[in-house]
Amino acid sequence: MLKSILSGEDCDACRFCCSFRRKSLWETPLFDKSTKEKLEKKYPQARFKNAGSESFTLDLLHLYKSDDSEEEAACPFLGDKGCLLSKEEKPFDCSIWPLRATKIDGQVKVMLENTCPAINRQPVKNVENLVNSGLGEKIISYAKENPDMIKECMPGFKIVF
Repeated sequence: MLKSILSGEDCDACRFCCSFRRKSLWETPLFDKSTKEKLEKKYPQARFKNAGSESFTLDLLHLYKSDDSEEEAACPFLGDKGCLLSKEEKPFDCSIWPLRATKIDGQVKVMLENTCPAINRQPVKNVENLVNSGLGEKIISYAKENPDMIKECMPGFKIVF
């Protein structure tokens, strides 16, 4: 969804969004039950855990080799040429990252994380224009239907919608 402002080459070279620091496990994407079950059959090495009323997330704890909160573990669906998941299998969270649904004062908003190296090279106005062209409404609508995906508002992250 962000391809209009981010190049595939930038994302493929970085892959920051496809690895998770121990301290950032809240960032792991959510899967619905049917997608989780399909992926468990297709990728038996992938582990999942319950993440809400009807959501599942990746269980990565077995991939860490230390207790260091900065240690990273790669997504089990990250291959040599990028994400192994089809468009239908890819979680909504992944398709909108580094944008996130968050709740502020009881309202769902769209927050821009400041950790994506490629997005940080973009003028914030480009991101705001994209979000205001319909993407923000799509994110908020999806979040209202899937409240488990709403993340805590993090200090330093910018609300863009």
